[in-house]
Amino acid sequence: MVTEPSADRSIFLADETATEQLGAELAGAIQASKNGLTVFLQGNLGMGKTTLSRGLIRGLGHHGAVKSPTYTLVEPYEHLEPMTYHFDLYRLGDPEELEYMGIRDYFQGNNVCLIEWAERGHGVLPEADVVIELTAQRQGRAVSVSARTDRGRTLIDTLPLNVAARAAD
Repeated sequence: MVTEPSADRSIFLADETATEQLGAELAGAIQASKNGLTVFLQGNLGMGKTTLSRGLIRGLGHHGAVKSPTYTLVEPYEHLEPMTYHFDLYRLGDPEELEYMGIRDYFQGNNVCLIEWAERGHGVLPEADVVIELTAQRQGRAVSVSARTDRGRTLIDTLPLNVAARAAD
């Protein structure tokens, strides 16, 4: 059953460290739910989409570098539990290109798929479970975390209270 889209959490992040911490908290909620997840990360260039992804990927246990897969389209982290794939579709010319790379295979089972610039894959990508939008606010970032499915709602409901404590006014 699909829930109505809504901004379930509005959070202010003061800096890059807070953005990575939110990613780590999302990772903890993903591990607790034992479900895969499709997350669309929205925001202009420089808003922190990759920084949030880095925090989430490291929160799942990755110890190496986390970079934006702008040129490769996808960076796999198959050693993580759950397996995680970080997409950056900024340079995608046409959504059909995703079909040629076997995009549907990434969304099977309990995989976590983090997708930057998901709107460029419209019509080919599956529905997001969670949409995270980052926008500039004062010296930091305003973050809206919205559930689009029951799986997404479960994830947001299990976020720790310290996320709620940073909720924007």
